[in-house]
Amino acid sequence: MPLRRAMTAGVLALACGAAGVAQTAATKTLVNARAPEFARAGLDGRRVDLKAYRGKVVLLDFWATWCAPCQAEMPRFAAWQAQYAAQGLQVIGISMDDDAGAAKSVITKLGLNYPVAMGDAKLGERYGGVLGLPLTLLIDRAGVVRAEFEGEADLTAMETQMKALLRQR
Repeated sequence: MPLRRAMTAGVLALACGAAGVAQTAATKTLVNARAPEFARAGLDGRRVDLKAYRGKVVLLDFWATWCAPCQAEMPRFAAWQAQYAAQGLQVIGISMDDDAGAAKSVITKLGLNYPVAMGDAKLGERYGGVLGLPLTLLIDRAGVVRAEFEGEADLTAMETQMKALLRQR
């Protein structure tokens, strides 16, 4: 069964209104734990290796083309990538779609300026079970997850936490 169909029930419950840092009974929070490492081919052909971004604050965004709150957040993430890159921010997107072509179309449409790789159920499980989208994690310079936002997030609160992590050296 495609990942999209398997996730739909959880996404409908979570993506349409959950705000801020949230967790469902079915997911395991990674806050204050080391972020699981991964390396995947990016949709632009370049390798996306989480370990290569050690020393940077990483905003890791799990999303899908069929998730309206995901697409609403992504332009802000692109703006943050441009605004905060010099301070050490790296945004990484993980598309949980079954079709890379659909993900590439959204990336082009939104003009994303950060790397995006395809995810799958195995990667989702490593991140505690990605049952709702969007799922955004803030990872500190040492590779530790410091905040987790599931569903439609308060982007002002997310930016505040991100800026606090960027100030830490």
